Amino acid sequence: MSAVAKRSVSIRGHRTSFSVEQPFFEALQEIAAVRGQAFAALIAEIDETRSRDTNLSSAIRLYVLEYMRARQQAS
Repeated sequence: MSAVAKRSVSIRGHRTSFSVEQPFFEALQEIAAVRGQAFAALIAEIDETRSRDTNLSSAIRLYVLEYMRARQQAS
């Protein structure tokens, strides 16, 4: 199992951090590339749409899970 790593990113003019395992980080990079979107813009989108009772790291994991499920169903 991959260890959790802390990452920092600037969104909407401020620095924030999140902690995810390497496979989630790589999936986020892939999703941003497929969408033609900057990595920070994807994180900002996830941050804007997450429930306020969900931390950013959890929201990122859930986003990746939902994205991969949708992609699998589309194939």
